[in-house]
Amino acid sequence: MPTAIVPPPVTTHDPHGHSHDERVNCCAEKYGPRKADDHGHDHGSATLELVAAAIAGIATAGGWALETFVPGVPQAVAVGVFAVAYLAGGWFPVQDAWQAIRSRRFDVDVLMVAAAFGAALLGEYREGALLLFMFTLAHGLEHHAMGRARRAVEALADLAPDTARRRASDGTETVVSVNDLAVGDVVVVRPHERLPADGFVQSGESAVNQAPVTGESVPVDKRPVDDVASALADPARLDAEHRVFAGSLNGSGSLDVVVTRLASQSTLARVAQLVAEAETNRSPTQQFAARVERVFVPVVLAFVFVLLFAWVVIDEPWQTSFYRAMAVLVGASPCALAIATPSAVLAGVARAGRGGVLVKGGAALEALGSVSVIAFDKTGTLTEGRPQLTDVRPAPGVDETDLLEAAVAVEREIDHPIARGVVASGIERLGREPSQRAEAVEALTGKGLRGRLGGDVVYVGKPDHAALPDTVRRDVAELESAGRTTFIVQRGERYLGALGVMDPPRATAAAVVQRLRGLGVEEMVMLSGDRQGVADAVAQSVGLDGARGDLMPEDKVTAVRSLAQNGRGVAMVGDGVNDAPALAAATVGIAMGAAGSDVALETADVALMADDLSTLPFAVGLSRRAARTIRQNVWLSLAMVAFLIPAALFGLRMGPAVVLHEGSTLLVVFNALRLLAYRAEAYHHAQEQK
Repeated sequence: MPTAIVPPPVTTHDPHGHSHDERVNCCAEKYGPRKADDHGHDHGSATLELVAAAIAGIATAGGWALETFVPGVPQAVAVGVFAVAYLAGGWFPVQDAWQAIRSRRFDVDVLMVAAAFGAALLGEYREGALLLFMFTLAHGLEHHAMGRARRAVEALADLAPDTARRRASDGTETVVSVNDLAVGDVVVVRPHERLPADGFVQSGESAVNQAPVTGESVPVDKRPVDDVASALADPARLDAEHRVFAGSLNGSGSLDVVVTRLASQSTLARVAQLVAEAETNRSPTQQFAARVERVFVPVVLAFVFVLLFAWVVIDEPWQTSFYRAMAVLVGASPCALAIATPSAVLAGVARAGRGGVLVKGGAALEALGSVSVIAFDKTGTLTEGRPQLTDVRPAPGVDETDLLEAAVAVEREIDHPIARGVVASGIERLGREPSQRAEAVEALTGKGLRGRLGGDVVYVGKPDHAALPDTVRRDVAELESAGRTTFIVQRGERYLGALGVMDPPRATAAAVVQRLRGLGVEEMVMLSGDRQGVADAVAQSVGLDGARGDLMPEDKVTAVRSLAQNGRGVAMVGDGVNDAPALAAATVGIAMGAAGSDVALETADVALMADDLSTLPFAVGLSRRAARTIRQNVWLSLAMVAFLIPAALFGLRMGPAVVLHEGSTLLVVFNALRLLAYRAEAYHHAQEQK
């Protein structure tokens, strides 16, 4: 695997950027750096622990069989067999307990080792051996299960190839490391090979499977750019049919790709890094569990210390008091509580990443699972983001060609989505390029464009209704009532007419809104800078509850905050660039089409990698399932501790306490891992049945 895209060592930080160097006291320590390789992950310890657990189990069963079925066997023989169980079962817990003590920390390993050796002190070798066997077995299985979730995360980084076939200017090809590729290099990608770098197609055509990066289930057709130099100058502007990503799989055609990002800066590398960091972003429930543990563990230790001296006030042997204290120590250990949330977060983040959705940790996962309101940006989110010139209304006595000539000549000098739409459609209507080139074109903030054409000043922009001739005013009113964004064209003192522009709604938008309602989203609105009439028309066409138009960026922030009144969770869906303030103000900021966009990846809590709104219900449904799983795990963990403490006080033996304790830990882990198999359609169907 290329070293450039190995996820970095995980550091803990919350969604607001504050770092945390505190660590969970209990079983979460098992998933730290112990026996980890340079990736920060633990590949071999699970197997070793399971082998140690198997030896401990065989020895424990052998010692019990000797004591039960072989009368007269010397006690030393049985003790020797149990000693093997102690050695094998205690190998990993003792190491972890020693590390914890050296760090002045009391965790579950310390508690369990103390209980096991306390049992040995009382001569209850069978109980102690069973405890260490179950403890090592449970944690070996946990490591194995959590490793499965981690491998789903690491698989992202493993997708990009180690090498690339670089083509020199003289046409010769050389195989080089992907880390040696530079921006502007041309790499050759043969049929059915994985792409080594982010870039754009210079020559060749093929269908590329981008599912590992964007989650798109259907391969995307790719074709060459028209101008390599301009594409290299601003690759972010390129359409999806030209752009390719490292780690995606080429189809049956051969492609020459111009590299636009270094291996360490590719979309895949950024996603792998952010997913790795997401593992330790603490959710509110995880922070709650940590607070509980900080108070609960010292209280338990103090309580156990008091129980050691119960024989002073109760007429019983000190051995009985000691054994009871050890049983309480086992039952009160909050191991399941510590791993309940991290396991669900890891599985949820891994499943989301596999579906083309980047979720930045537990806080974002839980927050998205609880939103009741979703606000959408219009352009590029609910609509295609490719405005089209739909209506041309010349003023009386004006030829349509003159109107289009003036509009296209001015608009082509500005780099803006609407301008590009007007130019493309206008040239198509004219059947040619404009005969003159506009000069001194300038943008008038919030109004439009002004330039010079053949000695005349030309204005293309928002209509001033009060100054318009009656016929042009009527045309503008008709276009606005039809949901068009309108512009008037004025040359000198003469009004040439009006233009109607429409950014068509995405074909999937209405179905997405319907599915979100099925998932329990109560209110959905659109926030747009377009005129209110345009916003209303789009909102009505896709089935939203309402729209707010004529909004500046700061107005969107105010609107998001008003939607969040009464404690409602609000998600804001936008492109991650123009909507950055609103994304930050929302409970959860969701960026659309984040593949290849560093700004979108940085500003949003959740990033939909593909420019496809249909992945939003998947993200919301998965987050709701994850939030429910977290709640299940926490309540199960607390209920088990609440049962085991009084049960141990009133005589529950250490063996059953160990089985129940470790069983609950395994149960919460495997319950969390069910998220890896989450299917949006199945969950949506279940919600509809309710």
